[in-house]
Amino acid sequence: MTELLIDGFTLSAQQVLAVARDTSIKVGLADSSRAALKESRDYIEANWMHDEAPMMYSFNTGVGLLKDTRISVDHIELFQTQMIRAHAAGMGEPFSEEVSRATMLLRANAFASNYSAPRVEVVDRLLDFVNAGIHPVMPQKGSVGASGDLAPLAYLAAAIAGFDEAEVMYRGQRMRAPQAIAEAGLSPVKFDLKAKDASALINGCTVSLAVAVLAADDARNLLSDACLSLGLTLEAMRAEMAGFDERIHKARPHPGQIKTAAIVRKLLAGSTRASHEARAVQLPDELRRTDIAYTPRIQDVYSLRCAPQVYGPVFDALDYIDTIVGNEINAATDNPLIFGKDGGGFEIISGGNFHGQYLAQAMDLLAMAVTDLGSICERRIARLIDPTLSWGLPRNLMTGIRGVNTGYPVVQCSMSSLVMENRTLCMPGSVDSIPSKGNSEDHISNSTWCARKAATVVGNTRYIVGVEMLLAAQALTMTEALLPGFVLGTGTQAAYDEVRRQIPACLEGDRWFHHDIEVAHSFVASGSVRAAVEAKIGKFA
Repeated sequence: MTELLIDGFTLSAQQVLAVARDTSIKVGLADSSRAALKESRDYIEANWMHDEAPMMYSFNTGVGLLKDTRISVDHIELFQTQMIRAHAAGMGEPFSEEVSRATMLLRANAFASNYSAPRVEVVDRLLDFVNAGIHPVMPQKGSVGASGDLAPLAYLAAAIAGFDEAEVMYRGQRMRAPQAIAEAGLSPVKFDLKAKDASALINGCTVSLAVAVLAADDARNLLSDACLSLGLTLEAMRAEMAGFDERIHKARPHPGQIKTAAIVRKLLAGSTRASHEARAVQLPDELRRTDIAYTPRIQDVYSLRCAPQVYGPVFDALDYIDTIVGNEINAATDNPLIFGKDGGGFEIISGGNFHGQYLAQAMDLLAMAVTDLGSICERRIARLIDPTLSWGLPRNLMTGIRGVNTGYPVVQCSMSSLVMENRTLCMPGSVDSIPSKGNSEDHISNSTWCARKAATVVGNTRYIVGVEMLLAAQALTMTEALLPGFVLGTGTQAAYDEVRRQIPACLEGDRWFHHDIEVAHSFVASGSVRAAVEAKIGKFA
């Protein structure tokens, strides 16, 4: 995809992701949307730009508790500037350039549906910024997700208007917005905002949505990688595979559970390592009773056997979240909204589509689902380094001189710290309403924080999943000579080979594990191991 036309109704999450992550994609406004925007705006200019016009919220009135205060036509342009200045009250580190790009695209798409009534020039200006790679700097803190993401969107509005105070990222440099606009060759540098333009730009939980689109996609890929890390651990533990039998999961027919078990069977197809014969081999560190003959392992512990029942809810939650996000992408979230009337003309109606509760609850669910995914992965990491829990894998997966070298227990401890951080971030923000703006907003969604913390949980869990791949591969390498002739499944072999291509086995004692952890994180962030497996067995999740 090298060009995208938006119309306000058909934009997909995959298109948003593509534009957010690929600056070469150019975006334009569909002719149908351009014509509709011009029609509604021409009507406004002809019929409502006078001081006897009906009072319409944020068009010719103040905002919040000043909703009953009329703004004269002479002051409307000044009102646009002052509204942005008053709302630029954010704090903290800025959102990423990906979030900034997605936000501009999503805001433009919301306008393209012709329910918000900004001038078409505002939509073109947003798309000019996207196409030029000018990314407004928006502080992450300050929005409560009520009348939209007012604070961060005020910084976006200031940037496209060319405020001297506004900053942007352009060609890898942080600079004042007017400088970037001039260097990009956009005209004019100072872009005047007219009636309704400023309030349209800052209304709607579009920043929350941008973060949510990116986080949901990252979580989907993370879950696929967690299936790979599970598969490698099952091989390292010589797991009992009965728990993944299709009949068990059809007896409890949750789609995600059935899907997870099928993925594991596909990844381990052809494995003889996860077999009774392999389990019958006693490893040097494995403790077994000597007073009775060896008997088959009846069933594995929960972190292995119950993986479909834990991963399944994550698959199903992501399906629900994708529905919410997909609906929001093509939603009109401004206030007020404009609608055509039968027989001609337009009507403006005030409502509450800016409220972010849908996104807030969906992102709380994402945080909880991914936290538990990371938790079960960490429990398997802990087993991999304990020979009493791993059926004889070397203690700490340590090599070199015993005592002088430690192995991986502190790596496991670091993953535990991320699990605990994630659990704290699971405190639902969507129920934490606090009145604001003199109680004119007496119930808020907190959607921006919900999306931010969900994205943080996904980021933390990337480390956990990557490290499980790393340690499972270490276990497989260290026991390879002890289990001659036993092979991995086709999918798990491809995963193992790619891990080993990027990180050689640690066989000569401890080394700078920080580097290995970062590379392991990149397995998930880049999708490199997933790509190697898909090249071998096709798409598996």
